[in-house]
Amino acid sequence: MSSNVKGALLALIAFGLFSTHDVFIKTLGAHYSPIQIVFFSVLLSFPLATIMLMRDGKPGTLVPVHPWWMAVRTVGAVVTGVSAFYAFSALPLTQTYAILFATPLVITVLSIPILGEVVRLRRWIAVIVGLLGVMVVLRPGSTDLTLGHAAAILAAFGGAFASIVVRKIGAEERTVVMLLYPMVANFVLMGAALAFVYKPMPIEHLGMLAIISIMAWIAGRVIIAAYQTGEAAIVAPMQYSQILWATVYGLLFFGETTDLYTAAGATIIIASGIYIVFRESKAGTSKNTPVLRTRSRIGTPSTLRLSGLMSSGRSRDRNTPVDK
Repeated sequence: MSSNVKGALLALIAFGLFSTHDVFIKTLGAHYSPIQIVFFSVLLSFPLATIMLMRDGKPGTLVPVHPWWMAVRTVGAVVTGVSAFYAFSALPLTQTYAILFATPLVITVLSIPILGEVVRLRRWIAVIVGLLGVMVVLRPGSTDLTLGHAAAILAAFGGAFASIVVRKIGAEERTVVMLLYPMVANFVLMGAALAFVYKPMPIEHLGMLAIISIMAWIAGRVIIAAYQTGEAAIVAPMQYSQILWATVYGLLFFGETTDLYTAAGATIIIASGIYIVFRESKAGTSKNTPVLRTRSRIGTPSTLRLSGLMSSGRSRDRNTPVDK
């Protein structure tokens, strides 16, 4: 078995775990505010995050080198987490994934003003086609657009913005700083808002929250192994396998069926995202490869930003530093 095949298989396992993790989020979302779910998932993630952060041997303090960019990234991460949790609870799984899959398209656009990336005609066409795919999923004018749809769109934009900021400052900031600030901000802000939405949780629901944190941690470790084993251009598209898991899980656990428009729109979005990844993987076509180097799964605060934790191992991506 080649290293690329091994990397792809590891990525498929990781994204399968992430998809299962999202089933628990959706299940809890039927009973609790996303604020409460975010708070406890982050709280239960701290011990596991500590284990990962102990690997950061870069000297320095916890004071960020770029405080304003760090503040902007932290806000983006908080907004993304709450929005994604709400979207998973309010929308069918396939619709949520289809909209979140637009994140690479937004990253491509934001890379122009923030990173100075030059996006040429072919990638612009891919972005436009992908955004048309989002419109196919949403079908404005022929279907009711809900707060859940708005939350999914906000999560895609927030996740893209956070990733771009990481690409801009990640080479100069410590991994521990990049990971800790969004977690602490989620903990403090969600904790402050918890008094307005809190509902007592039975032990089985607390157990689900623990499972969410553990599965995110395990999936994160597996995806790190995937990128260290295979080339990024092979591993990155494996994230789209989540739409298959969403289709199966949605039907089995929530009685959801995927309509033709969602399936068609998701196919368009995925095709455009894969095209952007492969365009960036070609030498000379991109200066920063912002999408290709976005290693972490977009969407939930229990999923740590993983790329910085790969510095102790070697990714098979031929390009220079990865985002943190």
